[in-house]
This record gives sequence, structure tokens and C-alpha cells, in this order.
Amino acid sequence: MPEEKHKRSHQIIHSFEAQALKKRSFSVKMADHLTSVFGTIFFLLINLLLFAVWIAINSGKFPVIPVFDPFPFTLLTMVVSLEAIALSIIVLMSQNRQSQISNLRDELQLQVNLITEKEITKVLQLLKQMTKTNEGEITDAELEEMIKVVDTSYIERKLEEQLVEKPDSIVKEVAEEVEKVISSKE
Repeated sequence: MPEEKHKRSHQIIHSFEAQALKKRSFSVKMADHLTSVFGTIFFLLINLLLFAVWIAINSGKFPVIPVFDPFPFTLLTMVVSLEAIALSIIVLMSQNRQSQISNLRDELQLQVNLITEKEITKVLQLLKQMTKTNEGEITDAELEEMIKVVDTSYIERKLEEQLVEKPDSIVKEVAEEVEKVISSKE
């Protein structure tokens, strides 16, 4: 029976990714494909080879081919910059899709954890009731604390407070350091 539940949960997780992959637009499918090509050693080697040939041709190493982009290789710089922009956008498109799947999995995991917490609390409550009826009441402060329902909204508020406070304090620290540097120069 536990194997069957594991298979079902694995199927649920797998189905999230499968559904997300099916729902991709053509441009995102293309970005995913290109990202998988760009992330190879073959793509790196092709780029290095092309750049080396370009530089060799435009340095006059091959007299039969006229120089079309003399040093400092302005055209090459523009081509490499445009390639970098295109690669960045394509990789970001692919990462955004992967991030959406990851967020969905995180939300699923959070929901499963909340359900598990409720189930464990209920099991502890039932265990306490069983011990009361069979052997008398057991007094255990840790058990009493575990039986209490977890206030997830309190935890969420505390986490948000911590996340909000950190950027402000970092900004203040940097501002103070900048002020120190400015005042020391005056």
C-alpha cells in the first residue's frame, strides 16, 4: 500500500511538469530547445572556432580573404554583443518556465506539509486519548505542545517580517558606510 501512495504522489509531481510542458507556447518550446543546445560544450567550441577564424581572417593571416573587420574588430564586438543579448533572453525565458514549475511544486509541498502536520497532530491527540482510557493520563509537556494546532499564519507573518527587515537594514548599513567614506574625504 505505501508503494502505491508513493507511485501516486510521484505521478502527481510528474504530471505537473508534463502539464506545464504541454502548455508551453511555441516561443517557450523554442527557447527550451535552444537553451539545451546553447548549454553544450559543442556550442562553446563552435563559438570559439568562429571567433578565432574571424580574428585570423581580419588580422590578415589569410591573404586570399579580404579583411572586412580590421582591428579592433568592431563588427565582431557587435555580433558577440547581439549574440549575448539573444542568449540571455532565451535562457531567461526557459528559466521563467522552470521557475513556474518549481513554484507549483513548492506550493504542492507546502500543502502536503500542512496536511501532514494536521494528521500528525490528530494522531498525537488520539494517542493521548488512548493512553487516558487504558493506563490513566500521561502528563508530558512536550506532547501537550505537539498536540496544539500550529498557527501557520503566525509563522508566515514572522517570516515576512524577517524578510522585510533585512533589506532595510542592509540599505541602512550601506548608506552609513557611504556616509563614512564621504565624510572622511571632506
